[in-house]
Formats: sequence, structure tokens, C-alpha cells
Amino acid sequence: MDWDLITIFGFVLLVCMIVFPFAARTHRRSVEHEERKLELLARAEEAKAGNAGVDQSAYRKLEERVRVLERIATDGKQDLALQIEQLRDLQEIDDLATARANQQEAAR
Repeated sequence: MDWDLITIFGFVLLVCMIVFPFAARTHRRSVEHEERKLELLARAEEAKAGNAGVDQSAYRKLEERVRVLERIATDGKQDLALQIEQLRDLQEIDDLATARANQQEAAR
């Protein structure tokens, strides 16, 4: 064998020993990064899906109350006290219904 061939083979072998581990490490880091991105996106979607039902019902409830308060504020002042008491009674009924639902859930 010629010494030039041995030198070239040694150089190629040395380059491969340097380049391949670097390439493998870079590839592994990019794969881990992609997995982490997908995991974070999945968590974000779960959070959106989990909060969507709760937020919508609470939002509707608040919106309904604001409408009632706007109506009270723009209507005549004669029945204002009566309407405020009716709203308080509705709140108490909502609280009782929520407490009953929680009790029934706990009993299951």
C-alpha cells in the first residue's frame, strides 16, 4: 500500500470521527426541541379546551347580569329597590343550586 493512500484514509477517518458525533448531537438536540414544542402546543390546546366551557358559562352569566344592571340604570327609579332585591334573590338561588350540584357530585 502506498503511504499517500494511508495518509488520505487516516485524514478521512479523522474527519469522520469529528463530524459524525457533532452531527448526531445536533440532530438529537433538534429532535428534542421539536418534541418539546409539540408538548407545549398540546398543553396549550388542553388548557384552551379545558377552560372553554367554564369561561363561556361564566361569561354568559356576567353578560346577563350586566344587561339587567343596564336596564335597571336606564329605567325609571320607581322599582329600583324591588329589582335589586330580586337580583339578590336570584343570586341566592344560583348559590343554592350550585351547592346542591356539588353535594350530589360528592355523593357519587
